[in-house]
Amino acid sequence: MRDISTIYKLSVITFALLGGACSSRCSVLECWFVQERPGGGGFSGMSQEKSVLYIRTAPDSEKLERKSPSDISPSRIYYVSDPASTFCSSALHPPEGTVQKPQCEINPFTPQASMVKWAAPLTASGQSPVYLSADWFSVAAQGLNGELTLANVMRASTGSKEPSVILSVSSKTSTVRARLGEPILLDCGFWVDPSSPLHGSGFAVEWRYQFRGEGRLVLAYDGMSDRFAEISETDAELDIVGLDKTRNASLVLKEAQVRHVGTYICTVYLPHLLAQVALDLEVVEPPSLAVYPSSLPLSVPGQVVTVHCEASGFYPLSLDLDWEFTDAEGKKRSLGQGSVTGHRQARDGTFTQSSRLELDSFKLGLGRGGDVSCIAKHKGGSRRATVTLNVIGVSAPSIEDSMAMVAVALILYGVIKIFFWTFSSNDASNGDKKEK
Repeated sequence: MRDISTIYKLSVITFALLGGACSSRCSVLECWFVQERPGGGGFSGMSQEKSVLYIRTAPDSEKLERKSPSDISPSRIYYVSDPASTFCSSALHPPEGTVQKPQCEINPFTPQASMVKWAAPLTASGQSPVYLSADWFSVAAQGLNGELTLANVMRASTGSKEPSVILSVSSKTSTVRARLGEPILLDCGFWVDPSSPLHGSGFAVEWRYQFRGEGRLVLAYDGMSDRFAEISETDAELDIVGLDKTRNASLVLKEAQVRHVGTYICTVYLPHLLAQVALDLEVVEPPSLAVYPSSLPLSVPGQVVTVHCEASGFYPLSLDLDWEFTDAEGKKRSLGQGSVTGHRQARDGTFTQSSRLELDSFKLGLGRGGDVSCIAKHKGGSRRATVTLNVIGVSAPSIEDSMAMVAVALILYGVIKIFFWTFSSNDASNGDKKEK
């Protein structure tokens, strides 16, 4: 029994130490506090100050007492209550000594009624609850290597520096890459503080698309009436069961197409509050490569043989086409790019580009020939297509050349023999006729 008790005590101590380590791992987050200067406007009217967030995941835990950095004003030190540990992702807390730091920005936030029709029912009464009379902040953070995109809305009693996370919207990644035809999952989830009066008062979800200054609504869901307010993409959908049970607001595109490339913004609305995260979708499709003619004719030194290479069905546009020669001994050397044509775009948005190469075995020093390869280098990967060039009549003939000459000699011998037999038989028949 003593052994069991000892093991139990050691286990408790171990879990306590692990808990302390995890707590310290996400206890501090450095941010920039950005706000508009009084009377200012635009980017020139914005002020930026260093700020630090001391985070505690248990509301009743003791406030961390640490020596404040000398370059941070005491007014920009916040003690944040984060029961859902939204700030505790490892992407926001890299190991000590890491040169790169996660991005974090905190701004003043003003609650207000939503103007979009699918979220308007959340504030239909038009009354501003007493709960909103407080100091509100929004925090936008992005983890290292694009592993996390986070947007939190926090509330603090007026004049207090102890805000609590009320609404959190996050995505596990900031960039999604897919190939043509693949299903796409754009991750987005949210959390609402159960102790907040806004919990259970309804929500709305919106997905919007932006690309090169143009935007459109992809999908919007009204959680109060449990219906889709508007859908402009027929191949986009939400998991309604997951949305209600686990607050999973991820967007699913059934089949990746070039027209889907761009930025997708996931916005979650609560009464008078909203938070949003942005994800970039990239479609990367490597080229299909073909060389023609697929079988090159026999050539002699000085004869020019033209070969073409076509790369098709690739996206995005950037592509490098090169030619390479491999001789009979396996040695490789570059033959350059050849004559590369301009790109052409198909209806599905993919591109096609080709290159033409003139092979003069004498000028290029190709000897008895070898493999001629077209190489396409693309963001989606490299592709190679190869044809074989055979050159005959070169000094110090190869086995192939000797066999070819023997074959030609045999053919000539056979032709001469046939002519000899033909004339011999004609002469014999004519002699018989004369004798008769």
